[in-house]
Amino acid sequence: MGWTAAGPCRRSDAPRMIVETAYAKINLALHVRRRRDDGYHEIETIFAFAEHGDLIEADLGAPPALTIEGEFAEALAGEDPNDNLVMHGGQMLLAALGGGIMPGIRLTKSLPVAAGIGGGSADAAAVIRLLCGAAGVALDDPRVMTVARTLGADVPACVMSHSVRGDGRGDDLIAVEAQALDAMPLLLVNPRVPLPTGPVFRAWDGVDRGMLDNGEPLAAAIAGRNDLEAPARAIRPVIGEVVDLLAAQPGVVLARMSGSGATCFALFDSEAARDAASAVIRGGRSDWWQLATRVRPARS
Repeated sequence: MGWTAAGPCRRSDAPRMIVETAYAKINLALHVRRRRDDGYHEIETIFAFAEHGDLIEADLGAPPALTIEGEFAEALAGEDPNDNLVMHGGQMLLAALGGGIMPGIRLTKSLPVAAGIGGGSADAAAVIRLLCGAAGVALDDPRVMTVARTLGADVPACVMSHSVRGDGRGDDLIAVEAQALDAMPLLLVNPRVPLPTGPVFRAWDGVDRGMLDNGEPLAAAIAGRNDLEAPARAIRPVIGEVVDLLAAQPGVVLARMSGSGATCFALFDSEAARDAASAVIRGGRSDWWQLATRVRPARS
């Protein structure tokens, strides 16, 4: 059974194999303002994305199925493929665009799971981009963003996968001029401990420490904070060790935990400084996962 789609989702010239990257998400700053009546939290954040991430491959001629491989595939081994955001998100999108059959999907899981860098949201967003490309549908189509918001608060930003501000649940996206961030050297480090989002938000102390600055994104991020870092450190003290080690490296512009953790990041003033820091961490903590990359420019 091959990939087909009705109405606006039909593209006769679509190639059989399509590849898309699920770019790692970074919260350069994350201000938690209050807990909402719907259970979500009102936040203000600056999203950025790495140039690297998980890999999504779709075979438009294969029956609907999800295959997961890669370094962190084992962490998802017990999941029902039909419950995975990759398949669920793709099915929701096709239904919103007029119907169709999911293709065969292979996910190469290179990013840690429950790590504060997008994970399933980034993977689902990559499938959305992939299917929209095959169907000739623009990513800013209201139907696309409606599906993305339904899947999760950070999925809309992951669909765009470039630097953007997020308010509300994080899905009210505001364009920013982020040239200072474009291609900036970036190092991600995870101590290989999973940290689900729920317990971290529940451990937040409920104190509103003020708004995130509306100015230039890098300056706003440096002046800002991650309100989830303290509760995350309390749950996983090793996070403090990671952040402190990153912050101590020469050439660091900003070191912080991303999202709800446990992945931490550092922005550097040069690739040489980033690579030197990577070598230091590898020499001292070879058991930690790390990714040396750059911030993905908006024009990518």
